[in-house]
Amino acid sequence: MVNAIKGLFISCDVPMAQLIINMNSSLPASQKFIVHMLDSTHMFVQPHVAEMIQTKIAEYRDQNTYEKPA
Repeated sequence: MVNAIKGLFISCDVPMAQLIINMNSSLPASQKFIVHMLDSTHMFVQPHVAEMIQTKIAEYRDQNTYEKPA
């Protein structure tokens, strides 16, 4: 018997992967969303967290963007 899980495959660089891992580890056990870490830059997550991950990454990028003073 085969067990299948619907999910989302994420491919990213190491810093973004660490951000996602930290987001996952800050949640209680019942809300963890990483299904499987394939390697340091690829992971399989539950599909319902796609929007949350995109929002957190956008916030992270906005905080770490340099803007030249006028």
